[in-house]
Amino acid sequence: MVVETSSSRNQRVKNVVAGKSNHENPGDLKLKPNPFEIDSLWMLWLLYLGFFLMVIFGNIREFYDKTLTKLGYRHNDMLPPKGYAPLFNLSEYFWLRWAFQRARDCFERPICSVPGGRFQVMERYSDNENASFKYTGKQIDCLNLSSYNYLGFGECSGPVIDMVAQSIKQYGTSTASSQLEAGSIDVIKQLEAQIATFVGKPAAMIFAMGYATNSTTIAALSGGKGTLIISDALNHYSLVCGCRDSGSVIRVFKHNDPDDLEKILRDSIVHGQPRTRRPWKKILIVCEGIYSMEGYICRLPEIIALKKKYKAYLYVDEAHSIGAIGPTGRGVCEHWGVDTNDVDLLMGTFTKSFGSVGGYIAGSEELIAYLRVTSYGSVYATAMSPPCAKQALEALRLIMGEDGTDQGRQRILRLRSNSNMFRKGMEDMGFIVCGDEDSPIVPVMMYSPSLLTAMSRMLLERGIALVIVGFPVTPLLLGRVRFCISANHTEQDLREALKIIGDIGDRLGCRFLEK
Repeated sequence: MVVETSSSRNQRVKNVVAGKSNHENPGDLKLKPNPFEIDSLWMLWLLYLGFFLMVIFGNIREFYDKTLTKLGYRHNDMLPPKGYAPLFNLSEYFWLRWAFQRARDCFERPICSVPGGRFQVMERYSDNENASFKYTGKQIDCLNLSSYNYLGFGECSGPVIDMVAQSIKQYGTSTASSQLEAGSIDVIKQLEAQIATFVGKPAAMIFAMGYATNSTTIAALSGGKGTLIISDALNHYSLVCGCRDSGSVIRVFKHNDPDDLEKILRDSIVHGQPRTRRPWKKILIVCEGIYSMEGYICRLPEIIALKKKYKAYLYVDEAHSIGAIGPTGRGVCEHWGVDTNDVDLLMGTFTKSFGSVGGYIAGSEELIAYLRVTSYGSVYATAMSPPCAKQALEALRLIMGEDGTDQGRQRILRLRSNSNMFRKGMEDMGFIVCGDEDSPIVPVMMYSPSLLTAMSRMLLERGIALVIVGFPVTPLLLGRVRFCISANHTEQDLREALKIIGDIGDRLGCRFLEK
């Protein structure tokens, strides 16, 4: 199968904003292979064969291990004591032991420096099939293509860090209280005002954890019974968790597909609530600005048009898009040129583009006042650490040019240039690349778990660190490697990385589109 290229799709979405018709001539559509479809039956057969053999040999070893344990020749802490039920899911334990553990050296790699353009990875080895690791005492200098340090604020020197260091002397490291009680310190209030101004909303509130921002806000917002939540199929699990905790009815639309969203909206309004057929009290559409495992940018103008047409509310998670896209880094609304007033709630985190922790919700003053006393993440959780709030605040001020320099703008321009150059380089070499132009997330399809681990290990040997993503984070057959681009990378760094990745891709045979 083929899908439309990102440049062609983006032009169609921009036509929606401008009120123009879309592709009166079908020949205007530009197509490329669908990265989420495996057309080769031979590859499909090999993938299933690999998983089949893993399950067979894993069960044989599991039976052997349990037998030796029962006979007293081996001790296994993971098995329950006699007479006890298993404490955890045994099928998940099977996957963790016989699949994940074999690739565990590609995960949890210990870092001993700041996550800049380059960082230091502690060298380690295992003599018990990755059950545990030993350290050699050496460090590997790596090009960092794995961290969410989009604008390069995850650093240990510079004016922002100097002000963060001063804030530790003034505030310490913890508020030791929730914001609703004694944790509402001035630097957090300043950050709330600054982020509200930055995203173009009347008010905002801060959470100490990005995940909790979604998982506790949606539950507080929905109202439970009588509410319908329509969620993108590939939304982050924090959004999924918040939707499930809300007690609302949840329906899922195909990833980034406004046509499918409209079908669900129309059918839901026509049929009403299950059994009673009463009208829904409210409908909430939930999507992301940039999808972290796919790199695609939300088709926001089309979703906003549907939201207005069917009188629904819209919640947009900008964890990966705020600071990273748009001419001034203001996220997916600025990227598409839409009014932020058309989005009811804008969520974002400070962990990616701002080099800090925590998240925010921005909306109307009335809505934020309501969430302050109803969201569990605000009422019960300890407020954001003051130095972390200071880090996000000063990074924001630099991005907005309030320091009197254009450093923030230069970082945004560098990130976009680096992202597009790296993406084009990967596509030109014949890799199957996901995502849209301008997105700093560049996933590359590998499909096979053995290709994932081989790519990770071989790149580490050549001084490049990246993230591999497989089941259960992605569907079983859609494993991929993910490159995260930063403003801290130089063009020379990325061109050398492309050369190394291309060489390894040749050796592994994963340049599937190479002519």
